[in-house]
Amino acid sequence: MKVSKIIWIVFCLYFCSTAVAQEYKYEIGFAGGGAMYMGDANQDSYFQGWNPSVGVIFRNNINFRWALKADLLWGKVSGDTKNTDNVFPNKGEASFERNFYELGAQMEFNFLPYSDKYPYLNTSKISPYALMGGGVTLAPDNKTFFNLNLAMGIGVKYKIKNKLNLGLEYTVHKLFGDGLDAPNKDGFNLDNPYNIDDGFSKNKDWYNTLLFSITWEFGVRDTRCM
Repeated sequence: MKVSKIIWIVFCLYFCSTAVAQEYKYEIGFAGGGAMYMGDANQDSYFQGWNPSVGVIFRNNINFRWALKADLLWGKVSGDTKNTDNVFPNKGEASFERNFYELGAQMEFNFLPYSDKYPYLNTSKISPYALMGGGVTLAPDNKTFFNLNLAMGIGVKYKIKNKLNLGLEYTVHKLFGDGLDAPNKDGFNLDNPYNIDDGFSKNKDWYNTLLFSITWEFGVRDTRCM
């Protein structure tokens, strides 16, 4: 057998066993759970003021380890300065509640090779994963908020049967602006109440999401070595 043919066979076997990965290229589905706000009216509590959040998600499964996800979410956030020890200028108090919409994209890394097939590649039907990405957030109101966000999170996926996946994901979304908590009926404004404008970490709002998801796979991947 020619050396060139041997090299081709070895390359083909390697490619099929490592790079091709999942049987289906795409996933689409629904997510639902909660969203909560962190900012001037809630600086350190990750479990305070949860509100509903729902959305749709789409994944492009690049291989066993990597996936590119897009999401379109609706959620609600709320806050009240009475629930914080933070002291504001002139002893100001404020509360707010508003809806937001997010269009985002994140890259996901599965810590285990995620699939219910190819057992000879030590695949797993369950895998924890980490994600990082960004998007845009819109919160319409009498003072509309629109800004970029940076998303970081962790989650776990479980393949309950062929094509069907369950997921649980916790993500923090750091905004590049300080106006998510701006609406207030009482006059005091939480949009940069201390007039501090320097630095990315100063006076910027966050919102966190905890979402359950169910997705359906489609788009058969051609795994043949030609």
